[in-house]
Amino acid sequence: MKGQGFVRRLGYASQGIVTAFRRERSMRTHGAALLGVAIFLMATGASLLWWALVGLAAGLVLVAEMANTAIETLADLLHPGQHPEIGVAKDVAAGAVLVATLVAVGVGLAYCAQWLG
Repeated sequence: MKGQGFVRRLGYASQGIVTAFRRERSMRTHGAALLGVAIFLMATGASLLWWALVGLAAGLVLVAEMANTAIETLADLLHPGQHPEIGVAKDVAAGAVLVATLVAVGVGLAYCAQWLG
């Protein structure tokens, strides 16, 4: 698999994104939230800096969610039964999503405070 062309690797990555959205309700929820946030930023005339900050925060959430999905999928395949260490791996990955989401909410609240203030 190593040494494949850029276009083929781009195809694999794109398929991974599509699969994550198809399989994971959380990805669809985060995607819908991002759409709502983008509409809010447009409606309020957010500056380019705020678009960048919100985009980075939202991207962090999506990346964390995709990593969580990958870890859970691999763990379930390799060890279908319950195992304490598999549970730890899944919990830590879910915690990463929570931290990323809290960061994104913090950025959103900072924008709202600036917009209202």
